[in-house]
Amino acid sequence: MNEREIHQYVQRYLDATNCTILEKAPDHFIVKLSPDADRALTNRPYYWGFVDRVGVEPETMSFLFVTNSKQYDQQEVSANIQQADSEFASETAEMSGSDAHLVRSLGFVPASLQEGKRYPRENLYFGARKLEQIFDAAKESGSYVCLFEQPNRRNANPFESAAYTAWLGVNLKVEYICDQKKEEIYSFGVSLITGHCVEGFHDKLLKCRLSPQLPSNIHIAKNGVTAIRALQIIEQTLERKLKQMDYGWAEQASLRLEEELDRVSSYYNKLLEHALEENKAGISEQFEQRKSEIRQQYEPRVIASAINCGIFHLEGID
Repeated sequence: MNEREIHQYVQRYLDATNCTILEKAPDHFIVKLSPDADRALTNRPYYWGFVDRVGVEPETMSFLFVTNSKQYDQQEVSANIQQADSEFASETAEMSGSDAHLVRSLGFVPASLQEGKRYPRENLYFGARKLEQIFDAAKESGSYVCLFEQPNRRNANPFESAAYTAWLGVNLKVEYICDQKKEEIYSFGVSLITGHCVEGFHDKLLKCRLSPQLPSNIHIAKNGVTAIRALQIIEQTLERKLKQMDYGWAEQASLRLEEELDRVSSYYNKLLEHALEENKAGISEQFEQRKSEIRQQYEPRVIASAINCGIFHLEGID
């Protein structure tokens, strides 16, 4: 992720968690966290335990989130110099000659720097601890949603009701792992009326206006497929797709695994052959541990895991 993508992501997270943005610029945010965001990001379990027990109004923390530290620091230095120069000129103009001489000799501290409120600063870049906390909080809170498509125009007849179909949407991550790693993201949606499965369901949702609020003059068609059955359909669809993949990479990884095991076995077999009897047990244990580590590193495998899911009520019968 580059700085712009991080900035947009943090903006969406702050909006979604109802944080109060005190100042916003292309390279930073000054924000007062909402209670939910404070619980997720500040690691203050004792404070929130006290708030929950006593029932007092919580005092959440404020932060300076910098998404482009180089640009922010340059602008901050330039602004401070300009402000200090202007304050120095105005202050010295009002002083007597002796006072102005002392200021020039001993130095000048701008009033804005003495009085300005400071916020804890967090640089947000890919790999930063605070950004990882935001990722984890967003993943935990957004792992399941229930949303409704908002109609483009209101029905002219208030007595007519539009039919909506409930869809189970699941985003999946598939990892192809050996001594190298590749990840792919799949998005599937299954109609809970017909059981029809659609790939690229997330792209379809991007074209819809979604809200947790139920629109007026709509009704949800009766489901013919349970959520468990819909999940099985997604698993079967993904399994068929994976079976059609080229697994030449796995064959090559298996060859590298055998070569590495042969190399390690040759080393430890010679070591055991010439080792003292009391040392053989320790060497054998080390040998088995090394073989386990090599298998973990080189053994080819495919792992599929769910990222998030939800029930999406979309217009029409599908």
